[in-house]
Amino acid sequence: MRALILPLLWLVTTAAAPGTISQWREQAGRVTITRDDWGIAHVHGPTDADAVFGMIYAQAEDDFIRIEDNYLTALGRKAEAEGEKAIWSDLRARLFVSEDELKAQYAQSPERMRRLMDAWAAGLNYFLATHPNVRPRVLKRFEPWMVLSFTEGSIGANIESISLRDLEAFYGARKVAAAAVPLPEPHGSNGIAIAPALTQGRKALLLINPHTSFFFRTEQRVRSDEGLNVYGAATWGQFFIYQGFNDRVGWMHTTSGVDNVDEFAETIEHTGQGRCYRYGNACRPLTERRITLRYKMDNGRPGTRTFTTWSTHHGPIVKAAADGRWIAFAMMHRPVEALQQSYLRTRATDFESFMTVAQLKANSSNNTLYADAQGRIAYLHPQFVPRRDNRFDYTKPVDGSVPATDWGSLHTISELPNVINPPNGWVQNTNNWPYRAAGEFSANPVRFPRYMDQYGENFRGLRAVQLLTGSRGWTLDRLQAAAFDSRQPGFAALVPALVKAFDDLPKADPQRARLAEPIADLRRWDYRWGAESTAQTLAMAWVSALIRLQPPAPGEPTNIGTMRLNQRTTAAQKLQALDNAMKTLEQDFGRWRMPWAEVNRLQRLPSNGSANYDDNAPSIAVPFSSSLWGSLPAFASRQMPGTKRWYGERGNSFVAVVEFGPRVRARAIHAGGASGDPASPHFEDQSARFAAGALRPVYFYPDELAAHTRRTYRPGE
Repeated sequence: MRALILPLLWLVTTAAAPGTISQWREQAGRVTITRDDWGIAHVHGPTDADAVFGMIYAQAEDDFIRIEDNYLTALGRKAEAEGEKAIWSDLRARLFVSEDELKAQYAQSPERMRRLMDAWAAGLNYFLATHPNVRPRVLKRFEPWMVLSFTEGSIGANIESISLRDLEAFYGARKVAAAAVPLPEPHGSNGIAIAPALTQGRKALLLINPHTSFFFRTEQRVRSDEGLNVYGAATWGQFFIYQGFNDRVGWMHTTSGVDNVDEFAETIEHTGQGRCYRYGNACRPLTERRITLRYKMDNGRPGTRTFTTWSTHHGPIVKAAADGRWIAFAMMHRPVEALQQSYLRTRATDFESFMTVAQLKANSSNNTLYADAQGRIAYLHPQFVPRRDNRFDYTKPVDGSVPATDWGSLHTISELPNVINPPNGWVQNTNNWPYRAAGEFSANPVRFPRYMDQYGENFRGLRAVQLLTGSRGWTLDRLQAAAFDSRQPGFAALVPALVKAFDDLPKADPQRARLAEPIADLRRWDYRWGAESTAQTLAMAWVSALIRLQPPAPGEPTNIGTMRLNQRTTAAQKLQALDNAMKTLEQDFGRWRMPWAEVNRLQRLPSNGSANYDDNAPSIAVPFSSSLWGSLPAFASRQMPGTKRWYGERGNSFVAVVEFGPRVRARAIHAGGASGDPASPHFEDQSARFAAGALRPVYFYPDELAAHTRRTYRPGE
């Protein structure tokens, strides 16, 4: 017994946030965790704080590594684990967060939220105290204020718009080689809400389909006796369901094209007191802040680097422009409100209470598709939208010395391009513009400033509207089938132009003989993906080669770049890209006619980075494809170092279809499985169903769970 107690006491003194092991154990005694036959955690506690304690404890059981990784990134402490290469990522985070500021914000938070933050830290620390075999790389102690560094839950948060190369060039005071323009990757999500008038059961339906990295979120059910009762996808390390539903309402977030970050070009001058920046007729002093970052040196010992950083009232300086002006970066930074909005919406019971939470206006980057048990549906635009002078082009740095370029007050919710209960009976968003969210009943773009959207339309949006327009008789089965619809309107637009380019070749052109067979295959193709489709493989290799020949313009939104690919490439480039694609396939696989599912694979790797993608290791065939070309289900795959096959890392990370009514019915699937441990039976037990689009029933109610319970326990047992 003594050998067990001593390590525990050591952890209490070195890894504990406020609270003691006896207090944590007492709280754990009030919490139950039930694992279903898929390993999914169903957590219950008498209070919301108790439920949060159990929720985060269960997450840590499943994949503590991902929780720690997310907070190392958010707190600007990655370099302590990964070495000096992560310094610039840490500096970027620390331009916006500091321990002192987060502690002050925690102290000023509403008492209700502080209780939840306390429970979050206690749950993680109790997990570490009861699992001495788990060795954190850096974060041996969690404190409640830390959760405020990571509050929104979306992947690719606003801060990632800041280039690490630009940051290094500015604060490292040295030239950094320009990065090659990367091939576009699908990002974002699909959401569809359908009103009762269009459904067989006269109940509202909701599609939840986030397109993120496959293992960015977990799946949980969280319930308390105070009214919390929610199911869905939670980002590792956060204590709220990010996309999901309770027994009355459901919500799905998609990445928005709203202009949510801006750059201001500052005119810097030197005075006897130091640097200042021109603002109107005055020269305001720059704010100077010293940031010291710790990092792991090559010999494993700790080192430090200190930076003097600068900011204006617009935000921190992140780079220098070619003309010598310094660029300040503006984004939403309201961690307390963001955490409140993210959590409180999970407790909404109807549209009015959901919109009351939205009045916090701390959602800057997510569109929301909404449905509820009363039959209401809605498309909601992000609520954090500062007013800007529409004379200025905010897609480029604006002149920070001109006061008129400043952000103004936030738009009211009634001033946003929302659509609520449209007469057509459906709303959708696929990271496209809001002006087709409800077909002809969408918001009119002429009524809104251009900064409300910078994405425009995309091919997925076109397909979603095709499926929804004029439709009736929707069911859960039909919505699930639509979520895995195989038609790709992008290829329906692109391939005929390639075929025409071939048909226009002179009869004696040598390309005719080389390209005749692949063109014949593409001419016959119905533009649908499928496991056995060789045309799908050829088309994917072709567009990849075409983009390499004619990359998108730097900074061009992916939607615009893909929708314009036909127009910005010549007939000769289209044909040359097909030739290049055939040669690549022949080189990699010995022939260009390759079934898509032999190329396109899912291979789950452990989260500790101990393995690499390997063509000789087991993998699962995936028939669906990149969402860039209009496939509603998304699987972004590419060749990895040392592989010939293409492996997916992002896309359909979680898919759920939900029917609301007196009793919720839902189905879902998660990429891989609930556990991050390769030794667990739940490491990849959902992979085959994921690839087949075979959603499993969700056990939302206790009577549903009872028949599928595998284990019930308290944290620490």
